[in-house]
Amino acid sequence: MAKLVLHYFLVIGILFFIASCAAIKYETYPDIDHVIASWYGHDFHGKPTASGEIFDMYAMTCAHRKYPFGTKLRVTNPSNNKKAYCTVNDRGPFVSGRDIDLSYAVAKEIGLMGLGVGRVKVEYLGKDTSYIREVKYLSDTGPFTVQVGSFRDLSNAARLKKSLELNYGGVYITEAEIYGNIYYRVRIGKYYMRDDVCRLAKTLADEGYSVFVTGYEEKI
Repeated sequence: MAKLVLHYFLVIGILFFIASCAAIKYETYPDIDHVIASWYGHDFHGKPTASGEIFDMYAMTCAHRKYPFGTKLRVTNPSNNKKAYCTVNDRGPFVSGRDIDLSYAVAKEIGLMGLGVGRVKVEYLGKDTSYIREVKYLSDTGPFTVQVGSFRDLSNAARLKKSLELNYGGVYITEAEIYGNIYYRVRIGKYYMRDDVCRLAKTLADEGYSVFVTGYEEKI
């Protein structure tokens, strides 16, 4: 009987730990929304997006402040009724009053090129779950932090930091030298409890960021 009770509490404890690591607040999004769109192209072509993918101005993609990476959207220009389908793989826009940044290809498809900025109808079509990532753990002792990216180019790290700051606080950059090369690491937070950092890392991974939990280092 004692062994049965012990087994029961052991199972309950394991389930509680798993639940604490998997607890995520899922947001709901409108099926149809009318927003202000802009577009981006040459200045960012070939540079990493917030999701880690390399931005291709000729691909059917877009940047949004909230939608998880992999979100599928149909964008319609109400002035001419032209439609295009695109996938969220970046964060932005960073200009006040704008809600979505379309790639050059999407903007061209719906006739937004000349205007540069305009009102569009956005329809939520679901999410490509292949963008969901697994969390990796490189440290078992606190304080902890979550690393979201590492770059040789400081400007790429600064761009990711700016993207993360749209939705998260405590984003910072550290500098590390590895085999004579300098890397700029983008990280979030300083946590003493594993459960707390676990929840943040899981939320980021479900959003589409490639993350791992590691030991905290001082900011640069």
